[in-house]
Amino acid sequence: MIRRYGEQVRRAQSYRHRAGVYAILERGGDLLLTCKEDDPSDIQLPGGGIDPGESPLQALHREVFEETGWRIGAARRLGAFRRFVFMPDYDMWGEKLCHIYRARPVRPHGPPSEPGHRALWMPMRDAAPRLGNAGDRAFARAYAEGRPPCPAG
Repeated sequence: MIRRYGEQVRRAQSYRHRAGVYAILERGGDLLLTCKEDDPSDIQLPGGGIDPGESPLQALHREVFEETGWRIGAARRLGAFRRFVFMPDYDMWGEKLCHIYRARPVRPHGPPSEPGHRALWMPMRDAAPRLGNAGDRAFARAYAEGRPPCPAG
C-alpha cells in the first residue's frame, strides 16, 4: 500500500487519477526547488504530471526543465505517495500518485520555460520544513537524513 499524505478523502467527492513525477535535486548540500512568482512562499519539489504517451523519466526531465531551467541526470526512483487534493489549475479534484526521484542537477539552460515559475536553491536542512505538502516534506526530510523515505513507497 502506498502511503497517503494530506487531506482526508471526501466520501461524496469524485476524484480523477493523476500520476506525477517530482525530483529531489541536491548539489553541495542545497536543494534546487521551484516556487510560483506570485506566491514565493509556495515552495515545491520540481515536477508535475505525466502526459499521455510519456514515460515517467521523460516527464521528470521535461517538468524539471520547465520549472527550473535545469537539465538533470542520474535519476533514481525513491518511492511514491498519494494525495487527494483540489487542483485549481485543472478545476478538478485529483487523486495524485506522486513518484519521487533523486536526480543530479547537471546545468542550467536559462530561466524556467513554464510561465510564473522561479527556480531557487535552498540549504537542504531549511528546505524540508518549507515544502508545500506533507509528502514532499517527508521525502526531503528522509533524503536529508540519509534514510528510506517511507516503508511502502
